[in-house]
Amino acid sequence: MTSAPASAPGTFVISLDFELMWGVRDLQTKAGYGANILGVRQAIPAMLALFQEFDIHVTWATVGLLFFDTKAALLAALPTERPHYADPNLSNYVALPELGPDEAADPYYFGLSLLRQIAAVPGQEIATHTFSHYYCLEPGQTPAAFRADLAAAVAAARQQGYALHSLVFPRNQHNPDYLAICRELGIRCYRGNEAAWMYQKQSEATQTPWQRAARLLDAYVNVSGPNTYAPAALAGPLPLNIPASRFLRPWSGRLGLLEGLRLRRILGAMTHAARQGEVFHLWWHPHNFGANLPQNMAVLRRIATHYQVLRQQYGFQSLSMAETTDKILARPSASAQR
Repeated sequence: MTSAPASAPGTFVISLDFELMWGVRDLQTKAGYGANILGVRQAIPAMLALFQEFDIHVTWATVGLLFFDTKAALLAALPTERPHYADPNLSNYVALPELGPDEAADPYYFGLSLLRQIAAVPGQEIATHTFSHYYCLEPGQTPAAFRADLAAAVAAARQQGYALHSLVFPRNQHNPDYLAICRELGIRCYRGNEAAWMYQKQSEATQTPWQRAARLLDAYVNVSGPNTYAPAALAGPLPLNIPASRFLRPWSGRLGLLEGLRLRRILGAMTHAARQGEVFHLWWHPHNFGANLPQNMAVLRRIATHYQVLRQQYGFQSLSMAETTDKILARPSASAQR
């Protein structure tokens, strides 16, 4: 039996982790993954055109190192206190010597022109992915280094005319001990992890193969449920947790026979959120679309078309993370918790 529609409309949230090479440098090389990074320069305009066509609002969680157009400007803005990870390769500061002088010479590490394209499209929120793609659960990092990193991100954004209100923790390393620092620096919401055991994040070294396998299976088969959230359950002190619901995995020819299952999993959760008046939060990286762009855009168009149907039938709303926070705080039951 289909339940009656909720009295308040549900919310469709999309957040993108915009990082270019800064987000994968410790795991990938330009030779092995550079085509995906360069492909972002075609993927972002394609996605923006679709978002504008369907009036979809998106949060772009951007690494602070992308807010500069020259190496000289970037170096001048570096925080003096930096993380000292037990694994030095995790630090993006070790990559600074290899940077080119500007975006034209080094499209792998500079992306200010892309950021300006994003900001020019209505409904697109510029948010933060920390300054240096900071790993909040890795051994060796400290609250003081995190504060300096996030302050540098806020300052870099402000210099370009953007105010940061939303944060996505790199590698989804949500550290609850750092939420007070986020609040002090103006962050009003963050993307938390799904509740199921396979999504609980530790440091990279402590992630087990079983967790990774379970996450992959959950993308195609309903293991963890729809992962949608009642707005009342998200209310509380700032910053609010706007948790992830589903990672939009990139199209894979190797798993082509399962593509229908992957899409059905997403569309079914969207429908559930629309009917119940809940929040569905989809996320991915622009570089996931850097290869196989036509196939990935076809999937995204299916999702956008389904959103349009749910908007017509149930009043489903597309909101950024910051707009979702405003919506939750505007609820009478949440007003006392601001």
